Amino acid sequence: MNSGKSTALLQAAHNYEERDQHVLLAKPAIDSKGDRSILSRLGVNRDVDFLITPEQDLRVEFNARRASFTAETGKAIACLLLDEAQFLTREQVDQAMEIAVLDDVPVLAYGIRTDFLTNGFPGSIRLLEIAHSLEELKTICRCGRKALFNARRVNGAFTFDGDQVAIDQGNVTYESLCPSCYYEMLGKS
Repeated sequence: MNSGKSTALLQAAHNYEERDQHVLLAKPAIDSKGDRSILSRLGVNRDVDFLITPEQDLRVEFNARRASFTAETGKAIACLLLDEAQFLTREQVDQAMEIAVLDDVPVLAYGIRTDFLTNGFPGSIRLLEIAHSLEELKTICRCGRKALFNARRVNGAFTFDGDQVAIDQGNVTYESLCPSCYYEMLGKS
């Protein structure tokens, strides 16, 4: 949270396109923030080329979109960019790896590791297991230390129970915290 993941993804897309290479952008359909867009907190946004539902085969969908693009333009797709990758299924992460290895198209996936209870998301766990490389984008806590956790607030109050995913459920926000501040909010100081 607040580390610039979506901004980095949009910058990567820009870098490819600045060199006349074409990319496809996708995100899980469960991420309703921005509907069909990738939104950066800096105000930059861009529509995705497709949304990914949990039952969808990512590789099949990507290759269909890639074939359609190439048929229409005569140009290749140079990269697949995935936002909110924590919401992918384990199988979809495997399919992203197949796109990178078997279809020889780089896949850049951006997401967070853990939920508000510090439990890994299924997509994130699988990415940590098989990714070619990992780059941590850092953010800071309210106290100035490196933030590791994403604490959930409901109506302004910290909460430590509930479903792993709470999108569009009332007044839910998140705050990036260091371990010390997280434990303090948890009541373990």
